[in-house]
Amino acid sequence: MLVRLQPDIATTKAQKRLPLEDLFGAAVSPVWFEIGFGSGEHLIGLMRQHPEVYMIGAEPFINGMANFLQALAESKLPETHIRVWMEDAILLAERLPDQSLERIYVLNPDPWPKKRHHKRRIINQENLTTFARILKPGGLLVMSTDVADLADWMVTEASRHPDFNWTAQRADDWRIMPADWIPTRYESKGKAKGRQQIYLMFNRN
Repeated sequence: MLVRLQPDIATTKAQKRLPLEDLFGAAVSPVWFEIGFGSGEHLIGLMRQHPEVYMIGAEPFINGMANFLQALAESKLPETHIRVWMEDAILLAERLPDQSLERIYVLNPDPWPKKRHHKRRIINQENLTTFARILKPGGLLVMSTDVADLADWMVTEASRHPDFNWTAQRADDWRIMPADWIPTRYESKGKAKGRQQIYLMFNRN
């Protein structure tokens, strides 16, 4: 199944751009991209909630990918609406066409807690510029974390990027889980341990 769902990695790396028509085999819209989907429960949930949407999911770890593929097979959801990438998500993001996505999800990314490792955090100015390029105007960057320091980092980085606006109008907008939110396994475990999940939504200008 992975061979059918994933584009050829070597070929993709050699391309400057990867048209969505090549990725899905036809012209498709809308398209959402989840980066680091873990075991894929959020991605599967999105596919159930929004059967009209075409999904791209990136997850570098084989256990997570295997769990997702098993859940996808059991779900009977159409493979035509999903493509996966088992490599660095930024390698794929850099090759997606301009203004090709409506949403990007970055949920509970690695916090890289040591200060000397902060440069490895996925939310940084360079990656935000890539996200801004591939998002359509008005597109949505959705982020979450239960690490307060990382939440501050993501808000600061995204707020100072010229192409993104924070949608929050009050504290409850980032403290309270959105009505249609699909909790991940990681998020549920964190809440059981008393950690506060933070929800961040930024619009592409």
